Amino acid sequence: MTQRNLPLSSALYDYLLAQGRMVPDPLLAELIERTRQAIPDQAHMTVAPEEGALLTFLVRLLGATRIVEVGTFTGYSSLCLARGLTTGGSLVTCDVSADWTALAQEFWSRGGVADRIELRLGPALDTLRALPRVPHLDLAFIDADKPGYIGYWEELVPRLRPGALLLVDNTLFNGEVIDEFPAEKPAAIRAFNEHARRDERVELVMLPIADGLTMARRLPFDEIPA
Repeated sequence: MTQRNLPLSSALYDYLLAQGRMVPDPLLAELIERTRQAIPDQAHMTVAPEEGALLTFLVRLLGATRIVEVGTFTGYSSLCLARGLTTGGSLVTCDVSADWTALAQEFWSRGGVADRIELRLGPALDTLRALPRVPHLDLAFIDADKPGYIGYWEELVPRLRPGALLLVDNTLFNGEVIDEFPAEKPAAIRAFNEHARRDERVELVMLPIADGLTMARRLPFDEIPA
């Protein structure tokens, strides 16, 4: 098949962000810089600006009121998700690091969305299993430890209402998912990708945004094969 994705030079990427209104505003830009200063070795874990803008856009498009995020880090994606929430909407976000999420809480407060976000510290599977096991979520976003992705997926899919979205980050993992002998993390992502591809409860697409983004839509129950 002919490759259709246009390679992005630095100049073209800057043009993309500007024309798509995806350049981080001053608060988001400061959060990126503070993350780099505080956690330089992990700063790459912050979602890309175009992905953050897409998160806000999708929340607004869905009119989402109930969101769950797996993997908070320093709060960039949480801030983007919460900005898109309708009145009365809420976001539950889970992480294991009190240090990283302390920075997140500062910026949620400064961004005026702290009242929409509930942070739950502890293993994400425990947090997800404590949620009502009925279809009630409008959107979920997974961006956490890669070996845990299949477990998070299996807890979230039954909790999505029909038509809800499940977004999964890093599903191309720097291209390493197609290595003949991938390391642990890309191997876990490849296993997850195959798991998601076979799941008949959803329809999905994988997009080459940032490090790869899988978007899965929960099918109405009468459309799921018996």
